[in-house]
Amino acid sequence: MSESLGFLLSDVSRLLRRRFDERARATGASVAQWRVLKLLVRHPGANQGQLAELLEVEPITACRMIDRLEEAGFVERRRDPSDRRAWRIHLTEKAAPVLDELHVLAADLIEETLQGFNSKQREELIAALEGLRANLTNVQEGKEAAHG
Repeated sequence: MSESLGFLLSDVSRLLRRRFDERARATGASVAQWRVLKLLVRHPGANQGQLAELLEVEPITACRMIDRLEEAGFVERRRDPSDRRAWRIHLTEKAAPVLDELHVLAADLIEETLQGFNSKQREELIAALEGLRANLTNVQEGKEAAHG
């Protein structure tokens, strides 16, 4: 290989984030904010600590992201009924059209990114990336189990 796999994957990921961020700015949401919204679709009512972990950022960074989304009216904080010190984060109705718009932007970007790939190549690419993710997930889980 002329370039290392790690560099190539990182570069593609960086370019995708940059292109998406350029397009998403028109909606008023950044890639980071979109990730929070998307995670809340998958994990409704997650607390700030859980979101920070899922985003792989420090809790204060997640808090600031949530603050901005709350100011924009896309999320709301609700007291955790089982822990009065914690807040649960929920999407508001105002977030739905933004998420819809961001999904369209993402789909368009992916389509442009995969331009020139036939359906078989696309399926093979997805399968290969899923295989890489599974291998890396299994390696990490195996190390955690071994080091307990």
